Amino acid sequence: MYRVEAHEEAVVIARVRAVDEACGVAQAAAVMGDWWNLLVLREVARGRHRFDALVGELAVSRRVLTERLAHLVEHGMLDRTPYQERPARYEYRLTPRGEGFLPVLVGMQDWADRWLLGDGTLTATAPAAGAESDRVRALVGTRVPPVSLPAADGPPRDVLDGPTVLFTYPATGPHPAGWGSIEGTFGCTLENRLFRDRWAEFTSAGLSVRGVSTQRPDEQAAFAAAEKVPFPLLSDVDLALTAALRLPAVRIAQQQRLKRLVLVADRDRVVRHTIFPVTDIPAAVDEALTVGRGL
Repeated sequence: MYRVEAHEEAVVIARVRAVDEACGVAQAAAVMGDWWNLLVLREVARGRHRFDALVGELAVSRRVLTERLAHLVEHGMLDRTPYQERPARYEYRLTPRGEGFLPVLVGMQDWADRWLLGDGTLTATAPAAGAESDRVRALVGTRVPPVSLPAADGPPRDVLDGPTVLFTYPATGPHPAGWGSIEGTFGCTLENRLFRDRWAEFTSAGLSVRGVSTQRPDEQAAFAAAEKVPFPLLSDVDLALTAALRLPAVRIAQQQRLKRLVLVADRDRVVRHTIFPVTDIPAAVDEALTVGRGL
């Protein structure tokens, strides 16, 4: 009887493995389906490339981190390059395969923000007291890693250029069906116009201005031309900046959209001020200019 049951179990396992070999979910889980693998990749995306920095941020044992880094390098998610010879020290950076996983990380964050940390409401904003707002406030005092994004007016640009006011927004038109019924979606054109109309004041204060959405560069270019936007609009269509800063995002019409946020960074790339949620767009523009003048 035991031999029959063992044989049947072996047959079932063989069938499951055969199915899993053709299952993308199973294959992805084999590489990334571990708590530490996901968090290590998250932190590398945030600009923490060295072993000690990862240990400090994750509070993980050195043995566990060594194992997870080796696993991610073996599976082509990270590159390992030396930066010091004696003693040997290495940096870990995302490969194209690793970068391709960033939308999955952002999707997990969005799902958890909505269904685990929120009440399930589909919204393009957030309460002032909550996980998303806490993450944004925690950006103050941290450095923005170098991230270049496709620009509406030409080649990719760094998201910062000296002291910078960076604002993110869900999307300018055209909008998908049901857009207006989602809280926080309206105001993107207004926000761009307000920064446009006061752009001379920002430049006089020595501040660069950057607008970021997840729209395609050609869509942004058409909007910038129509509205005569003088500052760069950058496309985070691949979610590199969203993952690097863990920016609040929401999936609308099968695309991740950035929630409205304003960030002020100094010439050393240190975040000095954030505004989130943005409930009063004109007041947020005023506040960003006032803070920027004080840098």
